[in-house]
Amino acid sequence: MDSIPANDLIWTGSYTADSGGRGAGIGALAASSDGTLHWLGVAAAADSPSFLAAHPTLPVVYAVAEQAGTARAYRRAGAFGLEPEGPAWPAGDAACHVAIEPSGRFLVVCCWGDGQVLFYELDADGGIMDRTAAVESLDPYGDVPDGGAPERQKRPSRAHAALMLADGRVMTTDLGHDLLRIWNVRSGPGPVLGPVLEHEVVLPRGSGPRHLVQHLGGNVFIVTEYSVEVAVAVLAPDAGDFRLGFVGPATAGGALPGDSAAEIALAAGGRHAYVGVRGSNRVSVLEVEAGGAALRPVADVPSGGNWPRHHLVRDGSLHVAHERSGDVVTFPLDAESGLPGGPAYRLHVASPTALVPARPRFSARD
Repeated sequence: MDSIPANDLIWTGSYTADSGGRGAGIGALAASSDGTLHWLGVAAAADSPSFLAAHPTLPVVYAVAEQAGTARAYRRAGAFGLEPEGPAWPAGDAACHVAIEPSGRFLVVCCWGDGQVLFYELDADGGIMDRTAAVESLDPYGDVPDGGAPERQKRPSRAHAALMLADGRVMTTDLGHDLLRIWNVRSGPGPVLGPVLEHEVVLPRGSGPRHLVQHLGGNVFIVTEYSVEVAVAVLAPDAGDFRLGFVGPATAGGALPGDSAAEIALAAGGRHAYVGVRGSNRVSVLEVEAGGAALRPVADVPSGGNWPRHHLVRDGSLHVAHERSGDVVTFPLDAESGLPGGPAYRLHVASPTALVPARPRFSARD
């Protein structure tokens, strides 16, 4: 079989038996011209590769093994296969997200279990060759009472995702500390990569910032897992710092008991945002207002499965990965209203956790 073009390939992360899932590793999907997806097979056997990143120019994919606490590079082989490229590198506890710098210079891995943010230098062939740990997070709210007891207990740091900003900096989320952290990654002396913490943005206590995406105008949209809200970190054009400019509901109908928000994605052109909500199993459609300074929920649509952990907006379609029902549901999007329509197309994929195009796109303009 000939190699599948990168433009048509989507990699899937999964939970495997070590995490109570039914997946077998990194999967491969092919996208048709009508937006439907087709299962190609397991690209690489791996233990719980829960999140992935594709190199911008090389046939290399990076995965975090969430239970093992490692990060690893894989190189394309055959029609859609992946083979390990070098050894697995140590990460932190519950490494749950990996992102790649747009020129392919480094990776950022975020670890939910111990709050570590790790930077991995890449060589010219896309292999991992060095690792640098960033400074630990400090809770801006300090110690909090533990159930009304006189003792006070630290809230654990829960680093969850990294976003490569258009100006070359990196923004990471910390669910446990309700923080956005902005990094400048410099080269030498000493470690080849020197992540410098520039500043932080504090979100409301207990909100739990999880995933994030940058709008064309420079502001960053954040979905909060615990409070099921969306926040906007506004970029100050003079100083280059971010500040919290907006917080509002992520859903039109309000959060329901047991809900937790998961992913946020933008449509091409940046007019609409999409938030997945686990529990009530919805995808909320939001309009981008005030030039990217605010978000307004306009509709909540059933996601079509159980536990929408991740979704991808691609070429006029919305693909929703449901971890617990084991499927990816594809909806065509109305170009004007942004609303998902029908008929939806369902594809069985065991315990999917992420949908990552083999040819990455780094902004809503792509």
